[in-house]
Amino acid sequence: MGIDWYDMIARRNGGYKGRSVYTIEGTHSEDIFEERLIQMLPLYYSVLDAGCGHGEFTLQMSKHANSIIAFDNSQELIRMAQSLLTSSQIQNVTFVYATTKSDMPFDDAQFDLIYDRRGPTSIINHSRLLVPGGVIFGIHNCVDAVKERLNLNGFVDIQTEEFNKAIYYFPNELEFATFLSDIPGNPDYMVPEMKNELAKKLEENMINGRIGFKEQKYIWSAVKP
Repeated sequence: MGIDWYDMIARRNGGYKGRSVYTIEGTHSEDIFEERLIQMLPLYYSVLDAGCGHGEFTLQMSKHANSIIAFDNSQELIRMAQSLLTSSQIQNVTFVYATTKSDMPFDDAQFDLIYDRRGPTSIINHSRLLVPGGVIFGIHNCVDAVKERLNLNGFVDIQTEEFNKAIYYFPNELEFATFLSDIPGNPDYMVPEMKNELAKKLEENMINGRIGFKEQKYIWSAVKP
């Protein structure tokens, strides 16, 4: 997705987050990722948050970390993150505008942990940022590109775990259409022109007589040799 899209989402949604209302039933991968990250953070001195969005998650994780530098490729999201940081009393977080599409403004071997919560998988290509023995840890919808990049960049001890049991249940069609529209790359299912496409999506996502969306995510990790 282009940077303009993320800036638009930031302004429209108040950050990099969805607008829809839903409940989750089953083991949610995001909860598992957060629990594991909280256990990992105290073990590492210098941490990079790849694709921090509006910074809310970064600030939540800061209480478990020694130091976190967080970046995003959206100026608008970084502005929001900096505003949240300024209004807090948190001292161990720095927000930086950066993009993985260019040479990143960090030193070689600057970090011993990089975590990537649905951020750019292209951060893997910047393996120079990790110390030898450093860990990269992430969660994404698709794992094929992740594994390809990890292998190409020489990472070892590659671990992937699939999560597909949790179901997002929506109270009505409007909330489901809103959810679909907030997925990167999707069209706006809330406009009249998408009425037929929305009807198809609704038919495909009826689970036990309810509007549902089955989660398909992967938690992964690897080590820089």
